[in-house]
Amino acid sequence: MQKKSIVVNDIDYITENEKPVIRLFGQDAETHTPIIAIDKTFKPYMYILPYDYEACIISLKEMGIENIELEEKIDIGIKREFIKIILKHPQDVPKIRDTIKNLPSVKQIREYDIPFYRRYLIDKQIKPTNIIEITGEIIDVDENEDVNSNITLFQMTQDPIDTHKAPKSMKILSFDIEVYNKEGMPTPEHDPIIMMSMTSNEGRDIVLSTKKSELSYVETCKTEEDMLYRFAEIIHKENPDILVGYNSDNFDLPYIKKRCDKLKIKLELGMDNSSIKFINRGINTAAQIKGYTHVDLYPLVRQTMNLDHYTLERVYEELFGEEKVDVEGEKIFEYWDSDDERLVELFEYSKDDAHTTVMIADKITPLPVAQTRLVGQPLFDISRMTTGQMVEWYLIDCAYEQNNIIPNKPTSTEYTERRADKSITGGYVKEPEKGLFEHIAYLDFKSLYPSIIISKNISPDTIVDDTSKYDENDYYTCPENGYKFLKQPFGFIPSIMGNILDERQKIKQKMKITTIPEDKKAYDYEQQGLKRLANSMFGAYGYTRFRWYKKECAAAITAWGREYIQDAMAKSEEYGFKPIYADTDGFYATYVEDLE
Repeated sequence: MQKKSIVVNDIDYITENEKPVIRLFGQDAETHTPIIAIDKTFKPYMYILPYDYEACIISLKEMGIENIELEEKIDIGIKREFIKIILKHPQDVPKIRDTIKNLPSVKQIREYDIPFYRRYLIDKQIKPTNIIEITGEIIDVDENEDVNSNITLFQMTQDPIDTHKAPKSMKILSFDIEVYNKEGMPTPEHDPIIMMSMTSNEGRDIVLSTKKSELSYVETCKTEEDMLYRFAEIIHKENPDILVGYNSDNFDLPYIKKRCDKLKIKLELGMDNSSIKFINRGINTAAQIKGYTHVDLYPLVRQTMNLDHYTLERVYEELFGEEKVDVEGEKIFEYWDSDDERLVELFEYSKDDAHTTVMIADKITPLPVAQTRLVGQPLFDISRMTTGQMVEWYLIDCAYEQNNIIPNKPTSTEYTERRADKSITGGYVKEPEKGLFEHIAYLDFKSLYPSIIISKNISPDTIVDDTSKYDENDYYTCPENGYKFLKQPFGFIPSIMGNILDERQKIKQKMKITTIPEDKKAYDYEQQGLKRLANSMFGAYGYTRFRWYKKECAAAITAWGREYIQDAMAKSEEYGFKPIYADTDGFYATYVEDLE
């Protein structure tokens, strides 16, 4: 029996002998060598809330389901006994869920739509990019054709344990391609890849090309096929925690895949010798390289920066205040065909694309890495999630920890009904007064909506539907709409919100105390991640696809918010101020004497 500490960067499952096998991809925390840890013990499951327990269990056994348990869970504040069925394979869940749902004895089925790999992370309470302790045995890689020879394959015999510690650093490798484009917009069916550049955040620059150069960073390959194979070889050798590109979901990796198809070669980029896989993410497609977390910086930049346009050159200029090496895109083929100083410029441009990309990654990936550790889902997914989706997965993780059953996603009918309901009024806005004002005062409510959620205990499990059961002092009554929320016990979401705000204050205090710059930066990203979760919780209440959607909660929060800001504005007038503009959680006012 051996023990190892690994940094988990990726997760999936495969099927062996008709059974699911969880695979954790990562790095040895001490040697930074690649490792795949496998778990053959985890099984998929779902919950059933029946009308008739005995009849339901009989029906389930008639269907061939033998692994049945009774389990008490909290369902929106109410303790209920659920039937838990444990299945043999994740694919069994979609095969039987509708049959079970339609049984006369079944009222509801729950937690049937949690992807298997995410279910594993939640149940084992481990966070990707953290250091995880594992116990088990090393498996001989030679006996497994689906793993590179430099990979350690480790079979776990006990549950993995999250140390809640982060590695000191994460290795980032960026990549970029240049393609021949004599006919205008390049197409992978006709136009070859002419250069492939890579840069690591440890200082290594490489440009692969089928043309020779005296430049030290250029490596010449005989053919495009050789260049593609060398690209994969370098990725395995560098063994990055994060592999980054810029618009690589939509251009670089799809182009590489199509060139490989055209050339009839298999490019074994993943730790398990797999090629590029494309996964639907809503209306977008994400390119996955198994074991090496591929992050496309382009959507991250769009989420975090407000620019007139989002070219690599523009983003670099905004972040670093200087221009990068540039070549006009439509002239790339001319530089390639020139064989003079312009070819040297093209090599410089290609290298600079990868170098610039890794610099941007160093700036913006620490926040999604911090969010990965908070939310508990892989960086590959987190980097492509909206903040609302992060809130939901964070709550799912907390629900498991607190023994809460997870609400279902809305059905198509429920979703349509929610979208048609326009009864939620937003925050208070006072249009700015015309004129020029001096000696302006500004009042801002600190974390207004999160504070209202906590102070008024606003949660789906605290709503009072029948006031006859309670005394008036037992609940808060919302202004305008009259919604009522119990003062005790503390609701599921307010309790989580309180923990978020408390934890954020602790981290901000640590950030003030520490004198180590790296620690200060890490604390800053962590508190930013917590802040975004807290500020997004209100929006999630009113998000029509949210599992914990409750329009009464969203409406109550904004109603109390409007009352607070209007009361504060009225109070300021008592002290001689005149409000001149207000928006949701703050207002500007000028002293009256300045107007006279």
